Amino acid sequence: MLIFIAVVMSVCAVYVMDDYDASDEALAVISYPASGITVTDKGEYIVFSPQEAKCGIIFYPGGKVEAESYAPLMEAFAGEGIMSVLVRMPFNLAVLDVKAADGIADEYAGIENWYMAGHSLGGSMAAAYISEHADEFDGLILLGSYSTEDISGSSLKVLSIYGENDGVMNVEKYKECIQNLPDTYEEVIIEGGNHAYFGSYGIQDGDGSAQISVSDQIYFAAEKIKEFVLK
Repeated sequence: MLIFIAVVMSVCAVYVMDDYDASDEALAVISYPASGITVTDKGEYIVFSPQEAKCGIIFYPGGKVEAESYAPLMEAFAGEGIMSVLVRMPFNLAVLDVKAADGIADEYAGIENWYMAGHSLGGSMAAAYISEHADEFDGLILLGSYSTEDISGSSLKVLSIYGENDGVMNVEKYKECIQNLPDTYEEVIIEGGNHAYFGSYGIQDGDGSAQISVSDQIYFAAEKIKEFVLK
């Protein structure tokens, strides 16, 4: 029994430690953000602030992906006037801290409109969180993800974006879970995009090959999200 427990613990340790690390380019964004953007590391989360924030986004990272990998995407949001809060998760798994968004919006009382967002597993957990706090947010943004929680009866705005060559997201599950979204949801498919290129952490196992660059996919996503949250 002791040997069995030791083996299980070893397998679990390997699983949670076998993560996708942020690229050097992503880390550089945190240390040297674009002009007009301030990056503040709060420990449990990193804040990307524009000079004048029009709204705010709380972002949950994908499963086993280092949060800092999404720094270029957060910088792109901030460049569009959206304050972005990038949440760090235990063992890089949002499922271990679904309530990580608690109290964040309260820290920035000057921002009235807030959105939950997330990539892959992080998107599903953001949806799970907002399903219990729908009255506190304006909407939900899913990147290569879907909601297993039924929010179809809410007044939330929902935007779903995924890459044309996404090889990681379960497409059948995605189609099945569409019914959990309000009828007014919007869907955007990035031509030539894949699953991993919403972040900067390299190639993800099982993903399709992208026909566009990481920076192009991030730029396109940021533009669509800006149109969605500011219209």
